[in-house]
Amino acid sequence: MRYPDFGVILLYLIAITWFGARFRRTQKGLQDYFLGGRSAPWWAIALSIVSAETSTLTIIGTPTLAFAGNFGFLQVVIGYLLARIVISVLFLPQYFRGEMYTAYELIERRFGPRMHRVTAGVFLVLRALAEGVRVFAISIVISVVLGTGEVASVVLIMCLTLFYTFEGGMTAVIWTDVIQMFLYVFGAILSLWAILGQVTGGWRHVVAVAGPAGKFRVLDFGFSLTPEFFSQPYNVWAGLIGGCFAATASHGTEQLMVQRLLAARSQKESGVALLASWVVIFMLFTLFLVIGAILYVCYQEKGLPGPQPPDRLYPAFVWDNLPPGLAGLVIAAILAAAMSNLSAAINSLASTTVMDFCRPRQAAGGSASEGNPLRLARWATVAWGLALLATGALACRWGPVLEAGLTIASIVYGGLLGAFLLGILTRHVGENAAIAGMVTGLGLMVFVKLQTRIAWTWYVPIGTATTFTSACFSSWAWRVCRGLKT
Repeated sequence: MRYPDFGVILLYLIAITWFGARFRRTQKGLQDYFLGGRSAPWWAIALSIVSAETSTLTIIGTPTLAFAGNFGFLQVVIGYLLARIVISVLFLPQYFRGEMYTAYELIERRFGPRMHRVTAGVFLVLRALAEGVRVFAISIVISVVLGTGEVASVVLIMCLTLFYTFEGGMTAVIWTDVIQMFLYVFGAILSLWAILGQVTGGWRHVVAVAGPAGKFRVLDFGFSLTPEFFSQPYNVWAGLIGGCFAATASHGTEQLMVQRLLAARSQKESGVALLASWVVIFMLFTLFLVIGAILYVCYQEKGLPGPQPPDRLYPAFVWDNLPPGLAGLVIAAILAAAMSNLSAAINSLASTTVMDFCRPRQAAGGSASEGNPLRLARWATVAWGLALLATGALACRWGPVLEAGLTIASIVYGGLLGAFLLGILTRHVGENAAIAGMVTGLGLMVFVKLQTRIAWTWYVPIGTATTFTSACFSSWAWRVCRGLKT
């Protein structure tokens, strides 16, 4: 038993749960519970965006990319910057017209209630599946620490996260995100320093070994119109185009991110938070890729084979090689990222359930009186916490955690982004055509995933283009048919 490490981890879990639960007294209505009262400063929202965008998948999956390959993933991260510019210009002005709680209220304003429910429902399925991968990633970390895949430990993390999210709502999510962000960045920097200390000759030796092995290579300008080219996820074209489309979809159409943007005091602060978050994101991914390159040199020096499964690389090395106390701090930092993501996902799923499904039915007389809206919001929070725990149990069969999470999201993002672009960029496409386009886009992406070798970075551009063009064609065909009938 490593009592100093377990003591650090236990202290963190108790402290963050207590801190998050203290925000209960600030929750007086749904705006407080789901949008933090629109009072959070831009820098806190920026860090919260980073916490939601990165996760345990980032921490344990990114070093593996550099260990097995190179720094090519940064090409995708550069595409994330282009996406933030697009969102600031196209999406934020739409979201700050009127009082909105979710991204999908914009769809109802443009198309109608059916399309509203379709997009909100797609988000619920997407986030539940993608978050299941993140829950599974927690079990990888815990299995390293305890030497077992004990489910009870994952349940403990989920219950603690669910407790402070249930109590404190979005305010608790944002401010615990800020603390957890600092903790896991601090833990990552400490681990880099400690891992580098395991290498004879230090950083100079890392460069001498990893450099010739191509570990620091970032840009790949290769281009050809061949199946092999489109099966490679990390080149400049896939990175810039795929990364831009994927981040525009995730940050511009998914409630997990839009909820944070709507929590800002103004459109200007929301845009500043969005752009500032990219700077932190770029530094974080670079940090974890450098850790992966250093681990590659460590394993080469010691003649060790890579761990199986590969996602155990970083947490296993930390736990087995770092001094007592420091190892516990780094593992606590990884759990911080996990809890940050879970709290954000649970709150966004609950807000979509309540605001996009329950409240419209109540307004239409489809159920009893609204009663206490906060009670409804809190029970939706509990229900989604249990649902994520269930999907996490299934995610162990979905492959390497980072790419599994990105792939699941990318299959659905094209349909969502296509629908939003139809709403913002067109005026004549109606609700029926938009639904037809979205169904076509989603159907094609399922086929692409199951029947082709196309890389996940191309999924969102393909899905978006298919949704947009098929909806426009359906709208044109509908108008032509009506013209022929008259």
